[in-house]
Amino acid sequence: MQNPKIVFFDIDDTIYRKYTDTLRPSVAQAMSALKQRGILTAIATGRAPVAIPAKIQNLIREAGIDLVITINGQYCEFRNQPLRERPLDTDTIAKMCRFYDSKGIAYAFVGSDNIAVSEPTEWAEEALAKILPVHLTDKDYYLNHPVYQMLVFYDESQDAEMNAEAAKAGLKNVRWHAKAVDTLHAEESKAQGIAAAVGMLGIDMQDVMAFGDGLNDVDMLKSVGFGVAMGNGTEQTKAAAKYVCPSVDEDGVLRGLQALGVID
Repeated sequence: MQNPKIVFFDIDDTIYRKYTDTLRPSVAQAMSALKQRGILTAIATGRAPVAIPAKIQNLIREAGIDLVITINGQYCEFRNQPLRERPLDTDTIAKMCRFYDSKGIAYAFVGSDNIAVSEPTEWAEEALAKILPVHLTDKDYYLNHPVYQMLVFYDESQDAEMNAEAAKAGLKNVRWHAKAVDTLHAEESKAQGIAAAVGMLGIDMQDVMAFGDGLNDVDMLKSVGFGVAMGNGTEQTKAAAKYVCPSVDEDGVLRGLQALGVID
């Protein structure tokens, strides 16, 4: 795919290593080259806007990244203006909170400008340490703020039970950490957020390229015109892609775009 109209990039382990706070110079080089070709640039992340790392926030500003899809598609901005919002229903949140409380499971509410945990348990703090280490503790946060997604802190041994309960409420869980999952609308994903956002911009999904590495990128890579998996990605992500580029540590985004003929 040599001429996409827009290219989306996941953040963690696609353009940025969160555990080492590493953003390689080749990423900015790739963004600049795309701009020179008249191709829009975009971010598609599970993170909330408030939890986007400082180095990525600087990249968004300095590289003039056009579109930012956050919270797995639930909150989107185009050139710093809200484009799409998909908050969870308050009654649904309350129902899930009662269930998690009955199981002794901690959870968090994800807003556009903050994350609030129900209680600062070891698992909750461990999972959020590299996402948003300074956050609120407020079990009633959802009553006063739009919540676009919940985070729930439990290990894989409880997946079946938790997934079944989420499904009853019209929700789904997507694991992103050994002790944490994202909980969002069952029909929503990065792919849905991208489709809705590019549709508003008059762009067909066949003219979209996307790079990702994780399980929450699988639907995105399948749904766009050309999906690219990182060399460090999961096997499921690689299977969903049309091309596998080098790893994030090997300037994968830049080298992938060059190999595909999108940029020189």
